[in-house]
Amino acid sequence: MGPAGFTSLAEALHDNRKLWNIFAIDVADPGNSLPKDLKARLFYLAEFTNHHTSKVLARQASVEPLLEVNTAIMRGLRSRGSQR
Repeated sequence: MGPAGFTSLAEALHDNRKLWNIFAIDVADPGNSLPKDLKARLFYLAEFTNHHTSKVLARQASVEPLLEVNTAIMRGLRSRGSQR
C-alpha cells in the first residue's frame, strides 16, 4: 500500500475508532438500559477495536478483523430492524 492509500486507511481507522469510543462511553453510562451482557460485549468490542487499530496503524496487523466486526454489527442491526 502506498503512502496515499495508507493515509486514507488511517483516516478511516480514526473515524472507526471514534465511533467505537462513542459506543463504549454510551454503554458505560449507568442510564444505558441495554442488557448487562450486551453492554459488556459491546464494551469488549470497543476495546478490541481500539487495540487492533493501533496494531494496524503500526503495520503489525490486518484491517480484516475490524471489517468483520463492523460487518457483523451492521448485519445484526439490519436483522433487528427488519423484525420491527
